Amino acid sequence: MRTHRTGRGVGWSAALICGLGLVAANACSDSITTSQQSNQETDNGRSGLPDWQTLRTALIEAQQEDNGGLGFDMWGTIVDRTGTVVAVVFTGNDVGDQWPASRVISAQKANTANSLSLPDFALSTANLYAATQPGGSLFGLQFSNPVDPAVAYCGNTGGYGTQHDCMVGNKIGGINVFGGGLALYGPDGTLLGAIGVSGDLSCADHNIAWKTRDRLGLDFVPAGVADDGADDNIIYDIADDTSASGFGHPVCNEETQSIGEQLPETNPIGGGEG
Repeated sequence: MRTHRTGRGVGWSAALICGLGLVAANACSDSITTSQQSNQETDNGRSGLPDWQTLRTALIEAQQEDNGGLGFDMWGTIVDRTGTVVAVVFTGNDVGDQWPASRVISAQKANTANSLSLPDFALSTANLYAATQPGGSLFGLQFSNPVDPAVAYCGNTGGYGTQHDCMVGNKIGGINVFGGGLALYGPDGTLLGAIGVSGDLSCADHNIAWKTRDRLGLDFVPAGVADDGADDNIIYDIADDTSASGFGHPVCNEETQSIGEQLPETNPIGGGEG
C-alpha cells in the first residue's frame, strides 16, 4: 500500500482502515483499478503480452485440436509479471458454455506459473503436483497464497470473459498444482507473465495451454525440470504413488499422455506455431 507522506498519522490511519476491511479491496491494493482498464490494451502491447482478441483466437484454435480430453470449451487467463490479470477469455459462444469454476481456476494457474517461474527457469503448474503431495518437498504450497475472492467474484457475470472482465487490472493470487499453467517468455527470453487454461481434464488443459503459448509466440522457455532440463512440459513418471523426478503429474488417459509427451516435437519451444 502507498500513502502520501503527509504525516505518520495519515499513513497509519490508512493502514488501519485497509486492515479492518472498511474500504473496498482495490483501494488497498497496488493493482490497476477498473477505471484504468482502458489503458490495458496499450500496456499489453508495450509489455509484449497479447491483447484479448489475440488470446481468444489462439485459445480457440488450440482447443479445437485433438488434445486427448473431453473436448470441452475452455477459459484462458493471462497475468503479467506483477501477477496482474491482463486478459480473460472463453472459447464458447456464451459464458455458460464452459465450466463456470474454470474462470477463476485459469487465473489461479496463470498466477502460479508466473509466481513460481524465474527469468532463467520455468515451472508449469503440471510440474508441481508430485512435490505438493504429502511427503513431497513442497507439501502445503497450494495453501500458501489463496485466491482473492473480492477479485475472483467481482462485478457482473455478464462481463466475465470479455474485455471488461472485472478481474482485469487486479491481482488474483492463488496456487494451482495440476496441468494448465505456463510461464510466457518473449523472443528475447524476457519473462513476461503467464497463461492459465482450464475447462477440461488437467492433462488436456496442459496440452491446450502449451499449444496456445506456441501460437502466441511466447514459448522461448530457457530451462525447466522436464526433458532433461530443457523445458516446463508435463512429466508422467509417477509409479506406486512416487514420482521419479519429484515433479510428476498423474496420467489422465493414454491419449492425453501421448499428446503431452510429444509436445516438444509437435510444438517445439521457441519454434513458432507447430
